[in-house]
Amino acid sequence: MTVQDVAELARRLKTEIETVIIGKSETVRQALVGLLAGGHILIEDIPGVGKTVLARTMARCIGGIFHRIQFTPDLLPADITGTFIYDQRTGEFQFRRGPVFANIVLADEINRATPKLQSALLECMDELQVTSDSVTHPLPKPFMVLATENPVEFRGTHPLPETQLDRFLLRVHVGYPGHEAEVEMLVRQARRHPVEDVQQVTTPEEILSARAAVREAYLDASIRDYIVRIVSETRSHPEIRLGASPRGSIGLQQAAQASAAIEGRSYVIPEDVKALAPAALLHRMSVAGRSGAGAEALMDDILAGVAAPPTPESGTRSGN
Repeated sequence: MTVQDVAELARRLKTEIETVIIGKSETVRQALVGLLAGGHILIEDIPGVGKTVLARTMARCIGGIFHRIQFTPDLLPADITGTFIYDQRTGEFQFRRGPVFANIVLADEINRATPKLQSALLECMDELQVTSDSVTHPLPKPFMVLATENPVEFRGTHPLPETQLDRFLLRVHVGYPGHEAEVEMLVRQARRHPVEDVQQVTTPEEILSARAAVREAYLDASIRDYIVRIVSETRSHPEIRLGASPRGSIGLQQAAQASAAIEGRSYVIPEDVKALAPAALLHRMSVAGRSGAGAEALMDDILAGVAAPPTPESGTRSGN
């Protein structure tokens, strides 16, 4: 698959997703960046703005296996990963797979789960496998977790630890729709939910091919240096208690490659990095005395203070 093929695939996906998710073009684009970069996405926003619908729509578009897990305090790790059960017909224990065995897993209200359950998801997200009773079971490919989190109601919730937040490639927000978009939403849902009419526009196998093509997007040495300088600034800034990890640098690079491919470019430019830095880094940082818009403003200050390199030309190869 070529970069142009990836761009066409992204166009088809975006067009179909936006038959349901109206007026949120940037949110949809970030979700596609996560899908094509091979990362997981944390969707953090208030109730009722379409977090769950976005995940369901993406799953229908790729034609993969989709499972939704409603996280609650009483869930146990085996409830999502699976467990061995005794089969009376064969007289043997058989592994019964849990709902995490899917191409796209919606972890709904992930912060309502206990830390023990949250940790059970770490192996799935990081190693793409489940280990039960010392037996390892690979997860389907592609595998992607879209987790939702409600940031305004904290009763009975458990904040995600930094180790798990670091496993999410991007944290995205949906937000309220504009007036015209909300009116159109009412029209489309007057008789039935439009997610029921979403068409499959690709296959899981094609997504895997697209991911391989994305990794071939060229990064000039100056772009890599730019990424590291941005991440290093999060570690030395006086208002940041905990800066982004090296996994953040790798994630920002992969997201920038996906962004370039979506635009039909075979090379990354500084604008790809700058546009995705907040979504790729903010959830990996612990900011003293700031949250929400304050943390985003701090990220803007960091980006403004780190000089971007010249935009490389497509034919320039100063190092890869």
